Amino acid sequence: MHDTSIVARTSSAPITFISMATLDPSRVKESDFGPRRVYAVENMTSQRMRLLLGGFLGIALFIGTPLAVGQQVKKIDDKVLKTAGKGTEWTLNGMDWGEQRYSTMTQINPGNVSKLASAWSYELGPGGGNQQATPLYSNGILYTVTNWSIVAAVDAKTGKELWRYDPQADRTMTQPGKSRLCCGVNSRGVALYEGKVLVPVVDGRMQALDAATGKLLWSSWAIPEPKEGEVSSYSLTMAARVAKGKVFIGNAGAEFPPFRGYVSAFDVNTGKKLWKFYTTPGDPSKGFENKAMEAAAKTWVGEWWKMGGGGSMWDGMAYDPDENLLYVGTGNGTVWSADVRNGGRQATNPDNLYVASIIAINADTGQLKWHYQCTPGDQWDYDAIQHLLLADIRIDNRNRKVVMQANKNGYFYVIDRTNGEFISASEMSQVSWATGLDPKTGRPNVHPDALYSSKQGVTVYPVQMHNTSQMSFNPNTGLIYVPIAAENTFSFVAAEAYAPTPGSQNFGLNLAGARGGVPMASPPPHGPDRKNPDGSKVRGGILTAWDPATQKERWFALGGGQSGGGTLSLASNLVIQTLGNGRLKAFTADKGEQLLDIELPVSSGVGPPMTYMLDGKQYVAVMGGTGAQGRGGPGGGGRGGPAGGPGRGGPPAGAAPIEPTAAAAQGNFPPGPATVGNNNPKLLVYAVPN
Repeated sequence: MHDTSIVARTSSAPITFISMATLDPSRVKESDFGPRRVYAVENMTSQRMRLLLGGFLGIALFIGTPLAVGQQVKKIDDKVLKTAGKGTEWTLNGMDWGEQRYSTMTQINPGNVSKLASAWSYELGPGGGNQQATPLYSNGILYTVTNWSIVAAVDAKTGKELWRYDPQADRTMTQPGKSRLCCGVNSRGVALYEGKVLVPVVDGRMQALDAATGKLLWSSWAIPEPKEGEVSSYSLTMAARVAKGKVFIGNAGAEFPPFRGYVSAFDVNTGKKLWKFYTTPGDPSKGFENKAMEAAAKTWVGEWWKMGGGGSMWDGMAYDPDENLLYVGTGNGTVWSADVRNGGRQATNPDNLYVASIIAINADTGQLKWHYQCTPGDQWDYDAIQHLLLADIRIDNRNRKVVMQANKNGYFYVIDRTNGEFISASEMSQVSWATGLDPKTGRPNVHPDALYSSKQGVTVYPVQMHNTSQMSFNPNTGLIYVPIAAENTFSFVAAEAYAPTPGSQNFGLNLAGARGGVPMASPPPHGPDRKNPDGSKVRGGILTAWDPATQKERWFALGGGQSGGGTLSLASNLVIQTLGNGRLKAFTADKGEQLLDIELPVSSGVGPPMTYMLDGKQYVAVMGGTGAQGRGGPGGGGRGGPAGGPGRGGPPAGAAPIEPTAAAAQGNFPPGPATVGNNNPKLLVYAVPN
């Protein structure tokens, strides 16, 4: 590409882009030259130029749109975030750093929640998949992100769009041969910090926008920078988190070997990468980045580094300011089959650290403080990426600082968050892959028949007890409210050998083996055997109210599931639940009495709920809808159609394939309401009428 200047005119001054070969490849720097803004961009390949310039072209859509009086951006810093859980704004992904999704507001309560009605809605765009982000709220403005990482700032009282930003994400990442999204075109959330909106772009860029205007401030790669002619395995689908002047993000892609996951910290003001921590060890001949990687390598065999090891991150993350620890949940190994991953059947199944683990990282240095591996040597897709929730609870007459997780593998875990000590775990769903857990260490006793090969398969419970549906904690009841799949199964047969398939998912499995005559084992399940009032077996999705101190279920209600939707807990003794199939419900938090069940104006793709107060009125907000999910070209999308993308309201570009265990788990849940006409993604806001 030759050096060029590109000028985009807005309602204010023109913007000039100048190619400069001397710049860092992942950075864009701005300088002012009178009325003209000049953005210097390196002399780069056409792909990288398109990705970076795409973000700036998106600026032309909204630069110069002023915020109304009373909607000026409020400074959000560590002092504000430390007490966020006690306020009436929603400035963090999980309401507070501990991700409790609990609000002290009581205006919406058991006495009036049945009157909850639509206040307004805002159409987010053409879509392209499920809505999984939690909107954030500060000083009269809602900030949210939809498919392809398109961000919007909306007047929280009226639903009027204030600005909109399209980063022009690489739409080829859903195309056959270039695919790198295992489970849909997902963006799970932005972060707010010091006048900025921090945006993880699905194609791998971490970006900062001016919260007042939506203008791009910086852009850095949070994955290995894609190279022209090569197929990347990496993406960003999790919500960003912020603290101490840093934005934290982990990358995903373990279904697309070779992949080696890592979590990064960037300076929120400059985009400079401050540290990164790998979740699996690399090639020993090249040395290890730190002692944690050296220790982890002892738990691997064969030439694992050629497939990368895996260890994706796409949901669970929390921060404890007192311990200064960042907690991250890691995903499956690459590939799923332990036999294939480790170069053949081993005498004992290697642990393969740090896959399927909860890890605690020093937020300043990026060094590992402790780890707890939920599923050592995972070969059943039992990621530990689910919602991580921090709380202080009393257990056995002791006050404990804990991190908790309802894991894919069927167990609910309570871990000491200061040192990683196992406190307790119990079956929350039917389990057959393990016969139980060691009461002191929590290490699972794997059923011998669960270790499958290419000659002997297995059908195990569960396939996914819990995935990305968001749970909440109410300190008044002491209960956690978790949408789960009560019971489900999946069959595994290992592939004979591993063959690379760039741009396509590769699990190291023979997916037709269970139907092709391979002998299958079926270890007996154990765990909660829930019954309906008529005595029939409970199947599909439920909402469970779980006591983490005693590891007992207090109550459950039908509806929901392991993915989509989520819960919000209120101090007024309410639990509000959104369901992926287009419903909103409310229950009393202590006893589970249903008080509300309404249809949303979307039939699928519903995300988790949040709440905020504006001008003395409490609101509940949620995103939902999918839009069309066809395949498309490399351009952006959203609202003006630059860079080859469709205009707002037009067909989206790209639907990602769904990996098999997620697809199997989705089959447990009923469809949404048939009355919905337009299922385009929407931001829906509800309140109790005056």
